[in-house]
Amino acid sequence: MSDTGTLPGWLKPANRLVKLLHRLGVPLGTIHIITIPGRTTGEPRSTPVSPLTVDGRRYVIAGLADSSWARNARAAGHGRLTRGRAHEDVDLVEVTDPAVRRRVMTAFPTEVPHGVQFFIRLGIVEGAEPAQFAAAADEVAVFETRPAVHRPAAAQP
Repeated sequence: MSDTGTLPGWLKPANRLVKLLHRLGVPLGTIHIITIPGRTTGEPRSTPVSPLTVDGRRYVIAGLADSSWARNARAAGHGRLTRGRAHEDVDLVEVTDPAVRRRVMTAFPTEVPHGVQFFIRLGIVEGAEPAQFAAAADEVAVFETRPAVHRPAAAQP
């Protein structure tokens, strides 16, 4: 497996392409764009994510627990999920319970099969087996998305 502490060179161009296709209205599986205020500038920062539902709750996973978007999510605690022209403001609550993280990761290869290759290319798992994803639960950041509580418009991305 590769070092999971750094972003691979292909990720930024791939994310730019996904965001462009998204803006053009090209559906890409379960992919949404999450926009979160930057932790130092407050400027909106966007990245592709694939929400999944487990036990009636919706989650997004940061493949690298210390990635910029995960740190921004921790700092802001909220963001906006967009798919096409539809958007939803959400609160982002990091999941600290290891059992819940394992359940979410176990569900990922079934719920988001097109996302498996991303985790393989990051070196987090070697294959699509749910047990491999469960074993990697402590290497990723899992955030529960909840309907946003009301806050002033200036605070939203």
